Amino acid sequence: MCHSPDLPGPLQKIHQYIRALHCPTRWDIIRCIGTGERSTKEIYELLGLGEEMSPAGLYYHLSALKQAGIVEVASYREVGAGTPEKIWRLKTHRIVIDLLEEEVE
Repeated sequence: MCHSPDLPGPLQKIHQYIRALHCPTRWDIIRCIGTGERSTKEIYELLGLGEEMSPAGLYYHLSALKQAGIVEVASYREVGAGTPEKIWRLKTHRIVIDLLEEEVE
């Protein structure tokens, strides 16, 4: 697959989504969040990732989905005296790519 940053607009979007959605774990995360909001800890526990993946691994997948514009941080939850926990939600429920979108000069 071409990794050129000079891809035309629609192709850049497609490439971005393919990179974010190529992994079954990321689809599981999307289904887990659903139409609501879930904390990182809730996602981790609901997916039963304890033996398969570390919390850092989950953050890696959430970051990839966030970078593609698929999920976003909805808020933060205070957890004791530590770092606030991120609460995630889907940023988009549908991906639409206009195949004819081009800049007209």
